Amino acid sequence: MGRKLLMRGNEAIAEAAIRAGCLYYFGYPITPQTEIAHYMARKLPKAGGVFLQAESEVAAINMVYGAGSTGARVMTSSSSPGISLKQEGLSYLAGAQVPAVVVNIMRAGPGLGGIQPSQSDYFQACKGGGHGDYRQIVLAPSSVQELYELTVEAFNLADKYRIVVMILGDGILGQMMEVVEFRDEEPVEHYEKPWAVTGHGNNRKQNIITSIHLDPAVLEKMNRELQKKYELIKQKECRYELYRHEEAELFIVAYGTVARIAKSVIEIARREGIKVGLIRPITLWPFPAEAFDKVMDRAKAFLTVEMSSGQMIEDVFLAVNGRRRVYFHGRMGGMVPVRDDILEIIRRMYDEHVRKG
Repeated sequence: MGRKLLMRGNEAIAEAAIRAGCLYYFGYPITPQTEIAHYMARKLPKAGGVFLQAESEVAAINMVYGAGSTGARVMTSSSSPGISLKQEGLSYLAGAQVPAVVVNIMRAGPGLGGIQPSQSDYFQACKGGGHGDYRQIVLAPSSVQELYELTVEAFNLADKYRIVVMILGDGILGQMMEVVEFRDEEPVEHYEKPWAVTGHGNNRKQNIITSIHLDPAVLEKMNRELQKKYELIKQKECRYELYRHEEAELFIVAYGTVARIAKSVIEIARREGIKVGLIRPITLWPFPAEAFDKVMDRAKAFLTVEMSSGQMIEDVFLAVNGRRRVYFHGRMGGMVPVRDDILEIIRRMYDEHVRKG
């Protein structure tokens, strides 16, 4: 690792994208992620790239489609209502297998909601907000350092699998400032892109980037190929953190900012003699169900904590598969779960599942 800088989360994402070889950024301002566009406007042209503020979010995602079709590394960013407007374009990117990185720094909803942080876009990101049987890799950092590192990794994954990779953060992560230690050289992976629209001078077969296939047999074949790719990603790219899991009897499941709060709860509970651990999904899709299998022999119960009405909990239920009880605590509308409320639930779980045996 190399130079250390105090940076806002949004700026760390932008700097990481440039270091990862992003050449094109198309976006539209919206709180709380506008600093990404500001940073790109200043720095990307100096790095030999192109920044363009589109006239709308719809225009931005279609510009991503066009630039990505040439094989260039490309990114867009927005916040919840803006990402909603990009959904058709995300489906097109998936259908045409055009790699791209999309950043969503979530705010509270539904509708215009408010500019406070939220995690209520989990369904949209992980289950597919656009139409069709498609998936996108979803990465969930929990620190500014991870925002930097996972943004670089997002570009590698996008090119490796010809897929959209979404960085799913929230308004706290985007706006908070932390020290970031940058590498002297980024682990940029380079992939051949024979599929790209780059001009051929009549020296090869014409490349066509499209997601429309009017013959249903052809469309089904394409969909089956996509599903095979998604299964491979499930096998190869699940990522998670197990924190204080040794001998833990109760587990909190949380991601992003909420996982940071959960860690402070765990330390207090441990001082009270309650053995609590944390499962922190880093890939929200593919969801790391294997993490639950690793702790199931000693886990008595699980508590899912989210800044939503309960969205990730559905994947937690599937991973637990009825083997243990799953509790939930969530806050909405930009309200953040607080330590004392989570701790009180942990104490009740301990009384019910551990103390009473």
